[in-house]
Amino acid sequence: MKAIALIKTGNAATAFEVRETAKPQPQKGEVLIKVAAFGLNFADVMARKGMYKEAPPLPAILGYDVAGTIEAIGENVSTIKIGDRVTAMTRFGGYAEYAVTNASAVAVIPGNIDNATATALTTQYCTAYYAAAKMVNLNEGDKVLIQSGAGGVGTALIQYAKYKQCEIFSTASSDTKLNYLSSLGVQHPINYATQDFEREIKNLTAGKGVDVIFDAVGGKSVKKGVRSLAPGGRMVCYGAADMTDKNIFGKLKTALGFGFYHPVMLMVPSKAIIGINMLRIADNKPAVLQSCLEAVVQLTNQGVFAPTLSKVFNAADIAAAHDFLEKRKSIGKVVVVWS
Repeated sequence: MKAIALIKTGNAATAFEVRETAKPQPQKGEVLIKVAAFGLNFADVMARKGMYKEAPPLPAILGYDVAGTIEAIGENVSTIKIGDRVTAMTRFGGYAEYAVTNASAVAVIPGNIDNATATALTTQYCTAYYAAAKMVNLNEGDKVLIQSGAGGVGTALIQYAKYKQCEIFSTASSDTKLNYLSSLGVQHPINYATQDFEREIKNLTAGKGVDVIFDAVGGKSVKKGVRSLAPGGRMVCYGAADMTDKNIFGKLKTALGFGFYHPVMLMVPSKAIIGINMLRIADNKPAVLQSCLEAVVQLTNQGVFAPTLSKVFNAADIAAAHDFLEKRKSIGKVVVVWS
């Protein structure tokens, strides 16, 4: 089979190589998927730049989410059968024509969901659902700030917050993206390139702050976010996009920008900071991941979730796909297909 291997870290143009490699075989509790499409996530960019410690040693096959058809099943798999069209989360290995994953990380998709769209339902939409439904349980009327709302997870969070009838604040960096946020139902789009979101939140809430913040940026965004929370507020951190394209001193500055928090500093104003890594959830709580996948597919069928496809690339153009995502040109999900 063909697989796209990350052979060295750094520039996307020289980082990847298409190789012939052995087709993986499903073990007990696993399934083999013939991959039609796989999605890109910002963690892929971090891994390619050598900044993601969870990534396997080089040469490595990246990829967290795929869509395709079940080719084979291992022992003790009864919920999935050969021939099913599925979307799945992979523990790397998604940049290939065939991928193996645990059956608990797979969901059957109906005929009305195409393969490219289905790639968004695993890592990105499961992250959003786990964050918003499982970790903070959004309620009607909650004031919610979603950082980087034009991204895949941001889009999913906005759609879920709208479904829960929240008042939504969201940040983006261009007029095009701000218009996109408005089209999704964001009442308060904020241009973080020209506006200080902390000041805007203070003004828009009469100094009271917001109830929930979802942050994929990291660094000083987190510190400012904590200050922007109302009493009883919760912040969910699921990324650190601000760490990219920086030297060691820039990374250190970003890391320090997160701030340092003692439990008393959170108890007195009754605030919470929650971290999410869906790979760890998949590894340690497969039943939770499976419930999230099932809920996401159901909400998609109901029209609550509707992934936006930013751009679909051919596998031969993997470098261009990475550049597109890294330079924050995308609105929604970036997908790669095998021709």
